[in-house]
Amino acid sequence: MKRRQALSLGAAPLLPAPAVFAAATDGVATGEKVLRYAFRVAETGFDPAQVNDIYSRTVTPHIFEALYQYDPLARPVVVRPLTAAGMPEHSDDYTTWTVKIRPGIFFADDPAFKGQRRELVSDDYVFTYKRFADPAVKSPAFSWMLDFELVGLKELRQQAIDQKRPFDYDRPIDGLQALDRYTVRFRCAKPQPRFLTSALTGSDLVGAVAREVVQTYGDKIPAHPVGTGPFRLKSWRRSSQIVLEKSPFYREVRYDAAPAPDDLEGQAILKRFKGRRLPMIDRVEISIVEEEQPRWLTFLQNKADLMHDMQPEFINQAMPAGKVAPNLAKRGINGHRLLRSDSVMTLFNMEDPVVGGYSADKVALRRAISLGLDVPAEINLVRRSQGIPAQSPSVPNTWSYEPRFKSEMGDYNPSRAKALLDLYGYVDRDGDGWRERPDGQPLVLRMNTQPDSQARALDDLWRRDMKVLGVRIEFNTAKWPENLKTARAGKFQMWRVGGVAADPDGQTAYARYHSKQIGGQNMARFRNAEFDALFDRMSVLPNNDERRALFDRARRIAATYMPYKIQLHRYVTDMTQPWLVGYRRPLFWQEFWQYVDIDGRELASA
Repeated sequence: MKRRQALSLGAAPLLPAPAVFAAATDGVATGEKVLRYAFRVAETGFDPAQVNDIYSRTVTPHIFEALYQYDPLARPVVVRPLTAAGMPEHSDDYTTWTVKIRPGIFFADDPAFKGQRRELVSDDYVFTYKRFADPAVKSPAFSWMLDFELVGLKELRQQAIDQKRPFDYDRPIDGLQALDRYTVRFRCAKPQPRFLTSALTGSDLVGAVAREVVQTYGDKIPAHPVGTGPFRLKSWRRSSQIVLEKSPFYREVRYDAAPAPDDLEGQAILKRFKGRRLPMIDRVEISIVEEEQPRWLTFLQNKADLMHDMQPEFINQAMPAGKVAPNLAKRGINGHRLLRSDSVMTLFNMEDPVVGGYSADKVALRRAISLGLDVPAEINLVRRSQGIPAQSPSVPNTWSYEPRFKSEMGDYNPSRAKALLDLYGYVDRDGDGWRERPDGQPLVLRMNTQPDSQARALDDLWRRDMKVLGVRIEFNTAKWPENLKTARAGKFQMWRVGGVAADPDGQTAYARYHSKQIGGQNMARFRNAEFDALFDRMSVLPNNDERRALFDRARRIAATYMPYKIQLHRYVTDMTQPWLVGYRRPLFWQEFWQYVDIDGRELASA
């Protein structure tokens, strides 16, 4: 018996000189509607199979399209077709999923297509999913894809490795099949009850990529994204500016959404935009501005339309006590505040000879560092109260999140931290005020960090907290993309990073502990057989009491071994100019550009 997946889902990617913004009124002069804002961190590229950072993954879903998408206004989240002709059919055991693609969807024009219009077909999705397994692509998301156990995909990859030949995209496998021009079937070796949201929804990673484009551009594909989405890349100055324009090849799509009846804001947006053709803006200009002050000043000077992901240092100026400051409200500026589905964490390299390992003394060291870290000070001082302490890897707004759960992960207790260090032999043997390791060698922590003002403030806090424990700490400063490369390669000791939920389930947060995902999501390189078994079991279960119990045990293993110190969940604040209308921060995805508009009358009067 085949079943159609229900639409509604219950609510409950990791994160150079400042660029100069063009004047915000230029768009009015040319008749164009231009959205201007800034990323705090540089992008890495625009190939869905190769991106892992949140900034690149904000661009890709506006160029590429997955089979399904989240409704832009529905809370709790609702999944609806994007390029699919309807909701997927699945077998009773959730191992087989079949999707019909809507005919008449075309890729943006590109020289790779040799002057021909190129229709989206089922083979494009087969190729897109296979690319994650191609060893030459070196996809950081391969371990994520591997967990779906698409039949034959792992073996296809291994064949390329063993035979030292190019990946055979033409070899058919049972796990990915184009049944006809517009029908694609996915077959998994184990039940996948959440395959719709975990594997079929998310244009940032599984948006369709055309084989001809990859073959044409080769290793330069990150600079040549070509998709079926509402925007296309117009120009790119790496780590400086990204410009996208409305794709003239985008099909006719009209604004529609399903906000809850009591969602006054959502209902007002729907009333204003229902039936409007998407996208409503003509161009998006993104600058890379690492320091918060120039980003904020640019916004205040009306040279940016959106202050996206405002950092804490200006929160009290912008939204004291959670409300828009009177001087800004007078200008019509709007504030948007949300408890984000994310975590801020410090990861320990479990293969490092100082902080890694599974012996009692190494576990005690990580737990002592965790207990000695003053997270309340980080939240109140550095982050200006824009967060809540974390107790586990589960993040707010996901199914796995349990707000009543309490663990040592959320404790600050320097006295207990010192006692742990003393007990396991981390003592000051030479009287210089600094502890040594149990074997007498120096104990020195080395933290990867970034050169921005917030990172410097966090470095100071860490330095202070570790000094209280009698532990030396040094900082290796590099740009975020460089630190990411180092972490992926396992060539680091400690690093602070943020992670954002990609779907409403929450199990992806636990992929960081899964040994099969070392080198991908599991940058701490943690290995634990019991945890792997729990993870594999919770993957195949529907949402029930047994699965909740597995999450509870997984949380306790995470707190016991502490490969990650999960510090806090952040409030995220965005500010919008009065002429940017329709903005609502997505919960689990990154695309929003096509759903906003620029009100030219408001802009002209600014």
